Amino acid sequence: MNFYIPSQIIIASIAGTSVMTLFSYAVSSSARELYKEPVLLTYVLSSLKVEVSPQIKTFLGWLLHYLIGLFFVVIYHYLWSYDIIEMSWPAAFVLGAVSGIIGILSWFFLFKTVPQKPNIDFKGYYIQLFFAHIIFAIVAFFVYKLFI
Repeated sequence: MNFYIPSQIIIASIAGTSVMTLFSYAVSSSARELYKEPVLLTYVLSSLKVEVSPQIKTFLGWLLHYLIGLFFVVIYHYLWSYDIIEMSWPAAFVLGAVSGIIGILSWFFLFKTVPQKPNIDFKGYYIQLFFAHIIFAIVAFFVYKLFI
């Protein structure tokens, strides 16, 4: 079995998700708002009454965040592998913008499912989330391309 491609996808997704998360944490800190995706995922899990310890909820929030990043890079991989989208940084920018819109819509509906909404600036969160996904896609692209 060839482990090269799965390694390429996993490393690109970890890099993209990590840089995206650093960006979100930086914007969160400078705006003095809660724009931290893993923390918000933990909040959603708590709101949905997931019955595990707070440490496990925190772990699950981070795990979900990185698994979602992995899902996006798997999609990018297939788009690039089958020449559906050009493998270039401008195309990665477009993938990030599309991913950002998907992320915003996902969070919008996710927040609709929780009984108690978090006390955040939703407009600000969605704006930073859009740019965070562009950063994610560009970083994932450059790291993915290192393996070629």
